[in-house]
Amino acid sequence: MKEKNPLLLSIIEGIQEKKGKNILTIKLKGISGAICDYFVICEGNSPTQVSALAESVEEVVQKKVNESPIRVQGQQRAEWIGMDYGDVIVHIFLPELRSFYNIDLLWEDAVLERVPSVE
Repeated sequence: MKEKNPLLLSIIEGIQEKKGKNILTIKLKGISGAICDYFVICEGNSPTQVSALAESVEEVVQKKVNESPIRVQGQQRAEWIGMDYGDVIVHIFLPELRSFYNIDLLWEDAVLERVPSVE
């Protein structure tokens, strides 16, 4: 990962810690109408893993950069959890929902970067 944003790096670390898959960062900074600087999108294999990923992100970010999410949505069903950190919004999906909503490709002029999954 080329980016040096401590919040972004902490979010990715939290995802990798719980073996999140297909991690993608979308750099929206400087794009007109963007609601944040970055989207981070990943997936977990089950609702249990989706929940664990969200918890890990929250713990790692709190520990590393002393920030908490402004809002977290979707924890009840744990099929798609959204975490709003202001400048960075995290989307944690089940694979079938990620495929259905396909938010990965909403911004054709954004910079996308795949982040390696940890095995």
